[in-house]
Amino acid sequence: MEKTMLLRPRLSEKTFSLASSSVYVFDVPADANKHTVAKAVAAQFGVTVVDVNILNWKGKAKRTIRKGGRAVAGQQSDRKKAYVTLKEGESLPFFEVEDNEKKEEKKADAKATSDEKETKAETKPQRRGFLRRKKGEEK
Repeated sequence: MEKTMLLRPRLSEKTFSLASSSVYVFDVPADANKHTVAKAVAAQFGVTVVDVNILNWKGKAKRTIRKGGRAVAGQQSDRKKAYVTLKEGESLPFFEVEDNEKKEEKKADAKATSDEKETKAETKPQRRGFLRRKKGEEK
């Protein structure tokens, strides 16, 4: 069952920040427990699992209004999340953060575009007009 268990990674800002401390978040089936989740992660990704925490998330009650004003009650489905801590130094590929080289390239590109904007602003002729005159200037 370890290889067939559906492990859906939760990709959000919070989970990306947790990934920097080797904690990864997955949506797991409702009948899963800590042992089966640990075995499934180890089998599917080839990593060493140190700790697993399970969270049962109850679905919120929702209400919609139909034509004629009739209210219909509903509920979001319940979810189960697993917080999996991996051995130090191991990571999963879909939670990888950008390399420093890519970040440096983006910064260099941003700086180049800002420099171009500055040179365009400097070469642009000043506008003439009543409001643009300096206080000490006269006609």
